[in-house]
Amino acid sequence: MNAIEHTEDVAPVIYVSPSPHLVQTATSTRRMMVDVLIALAPVVAMSLFVFKGYALFQLAVCLAGSLAAELIFVKMRGKPSTLKDCSAIVTGVILAMSLPGTAPWYIGIIAAFVAIGIGKVIFGGLGMNLFNPAMVGRAFVMISFAGALAASGFEDVQSTVDAVSQATPMNAYKMNGVVTPLVSLFLGTTNGSLGETSALACLLGGLYLVIRRTASWEIPVGLLTAVAIIGGLADLMGPADGWTILHHIFGGSVLFGAFFIATDPVTSPLTPKGKLIFGFGTGVLIMTLRLFSGYPEGVMFAVLLMNALTPLINRWMIPKPFGEH
Repeated sequence: MNAIEHTEDVAPVIYVSPSPHLVQTATSTRRMMVDVLIALAPVVAMSLFVFKGYALFQLAVCLAGSLAAELIFVKMRGKPSTLKDCSAIVTGVILAMSLPGTAPWYIGIIAAFVAIGIGKVIFGGLGMNLFNPAMVGRAFVMISFAGALAASGFEDVQSTVDAVSQATPMNAYKMNGVVTPLVSLFLGTTNGSLGETSALACLLGGLYLVIRRTASWEIPVGLLTAVAIIGGLADLMGPADGWTILHHIFGGSVLFGAFFIATDPVTSPLTPKGKLIFGFGTGVLIMTLRLFSGYPEGVMFAVLLMNALTPLINRWMIPKPFGEH
């Protein structure tokens, strides 16, 4: 599974990727990051269309924070600049898309520095981190600035942007039993974190990642299967209030998380079976948090919890050598 590249006066670099390993240009870090940015294009475009200046502001803040943090922390370690691999840009965009457009500027900056510094660099840099960096930053500001990122923090009744002046679909259902039409969830004309509102945009970008093999299909399939099974059971046993399996899948950040967060190759398992287990476990945790906690969403914490289990899943799923019983 591993190809090792040796360069003069530099320690060997280990690339984890499928064989053959004679030519590895197709699986370079930069190529993968560019693929993710291309896949994020529909999500970013939809966020700009729906949230307008709010989305542009958060993108600028999170990108500037991520690039500055990468430059500062790498220089502090005495290492060459890693900005060219585009990983900091990906972290910044995903972080921006996971925040509400109404979040104050300092939240994006702090989240970016935590994401790069604590989520990645402290572990040794790209490829060494245990947790998804963007979600580490998002979780930190979620806990530290609970008021700004609570349900009320997503709304601005004085705003001229329609989406921002209304409650998020998940919170509207959790608190008041209001069911958002599926067409609104599918297209993305609702309030929420910038990148989660449009199921269509997430599906387009996610399918691109899967087709390009930058993301493993097993993870989103396992995650969405778990959400569909538990959501279906909840629909059968719960009140006939109109909240269906598709509402669970299209609502909140399930699709954004399934394709752009959970599929991070560094923080997810290596084997196909391990990836299915990882995805399914993430889906189970998402639905557990949604159904049995006061929190209307659950993707961020579910992914971080499963990231912590990835080394154990890898240990369980070690392939047996040929001929061993």
